[in-house]
Amino acid sequence: MAIVGSLDFEKPIEEIEDKIAELSKLTQEREIDFSQEIKKLEVKAQEMKKEVFSNLTPWQKVLMARHTGRPSTMDYIRMIFKDFIELCGDRLFKEDKAIVGGIAELDDYKVFIIGHRKGKDTKSNLEYNFGMPHPEGYRKAIRLANLAEKFSKPIITFIDTPGAYPGVGAEERGQGEAIARTLQVFSKIQVPIIVVIIGEGGSGGALAIGIGNRILMLEHAVYSVISPEGCAAILWNDPSKTIEAAKNLSLTANDLVRLKVIDEIIKEPVGGAHRSPEEASCLVKDSIISCLKELQEIPISELALERYQKLRKIGKYLE
Repeated sequence: MAIVGSLDFEKPIEEIEDKIAELSKLTQEREIDFSQEIKKLEVKAQEMKKEVFSNLTPWQKVLMARHTGRPSTMDYIRMIFKDFIELCGDRLFKEDKAIVGGIAELDDYKVFIIGHRKGKDTKSNLEYNFGMPHPEGYRKAIRLANLAEKFSKPIITFIDTPGAYPGVGAEERGQGEAIARTLQVFSKIQVPIIVVIIGEGGSGGALAIGIGNRILMLEHAVYSVISPEGCAAILWNDPSKTIEAAKNLSLTANDLVRLKVIDEIIKEPVGGAHRSPEEASCLVKDSIISCLKELQEIPISELALERYQKLRKIGKYLE
């Protein structure tokens, strides 16, 4: 069956899947055995998925990261955690729905969760401001991080945003200061922090909650200092350069693990997380739990130093 918001390079695969569904329906309704034909088509579809999704260009990865069917922060909270209790407001101005946070259970662990929240359709995207936080969203993240430290609980952040909201009101209320302050707090907090980049990680809006002891990234997610469209506009003043910008930004998981920006790539189900959200959530859960076990062995006093050293190792320079 066709997936809502399917991408151009997914269409040939979906045509085969539609044919499989059609033959399966005929088998049930008319009691005609199409099992051999269905089996051949399933093999063909699987081979095509492996071929297409193992050779995606950086721009195609951007499109995958933005896929409307891709599991969101709330989806992962629902599928991975138990007894999630949302905590709202920054205690300064108002509640920002673009950042969601609270406490939950992950197997034997009690954790704090902070993440970007996107909608699934126009109405919900407007409600959550397309996952673009205002200053109060980042100040809520600071409040929750301080609570996590007070109760000695690990923090898990989920990154999925095109960037911080660039509106006049946000700037008037101190967007830059809020992001800088969040970076400062997350750098010094005395609890383990695990970052999971699940979709689009854009600019400082993503980096604000991206300081962690372990930074995990889904296979088809992206993470960059600016969007390809913004890069093309600034460098060339030419929208047609967007694909070239995506290539040069080194924003894919493979690029970022090579540059030591992230620690681990979480493999996605064949065809992407949006084709099998439950399987994707299991893979994410396994990686988070593995990191929690590892970080338990590090003394609390050394966690902030480890984050500092991780940042110092990023990138290269020439003399």
